[in-house]
Amino acid sequence: MATGHADPQRRERILAATLDHIAEEGVAGVSHRKIAARASVPLGSMTYHFEGIDDLLRQAFTRFADHIVAVFEEYLEPVGSPEEAREAVTDLVHTLSEGPRRDLVLTQELYTLAARRPEYQELTQTWMRRSRHLLERYFDPDTARQLDALIEGLTLHRALDNGAPHGRDLTSRAVHRITAATP
Repeated sequence: MATGHADPQRRERILAATLDHIAEEGVAGVSHRKIAARASVPLGSMTYHFEGIDDLLRQAFTRFADHIVAVFEEYLEPVGSPEEAREAVTDLVHTLSEGPRRDLVLTQELYTLAARRPEYQELTQTWMRRSRHLLERYFDPDTARQLDALIEGLTLHRALDNGAPHGRDLTSRAVHRITAATP
């Protein structure tokens, strides 16, 4: 295996392994040893690249939040009007809820940390600001805030409803109700 500077992807592999581990076993199971083994890196790489477990978790969750914001961007950046934005939001809810279970678990793990620890609240607040900023291109700030919460709530409800998750029509109607005051 390559060492130090000869392995420029090592840090990224560690972050990916951290997210994979959290998705499978939760934050409580994270340790330097487990992540190093999962990433196939020497244990010393953990302290070389990260100041400690909290630094590792913050950086891994920041990477994850960047991924979710990129999904928002994919759906919302090409949009040209509030009506197209409503359709894009509906598509986004269905994409996120039907997407990898890993993303749903990682989101909930981050929210649990944020409920307990201020440094993770800051990370989630930054994530929410970025999402709302994209929505504010088409809707006023209050509507964007409500719509962002709706996206997360409907995504969670659809993903966890193993029986018969609600369909696109219900999502579309919910989006239209929240955005009705916006032209």
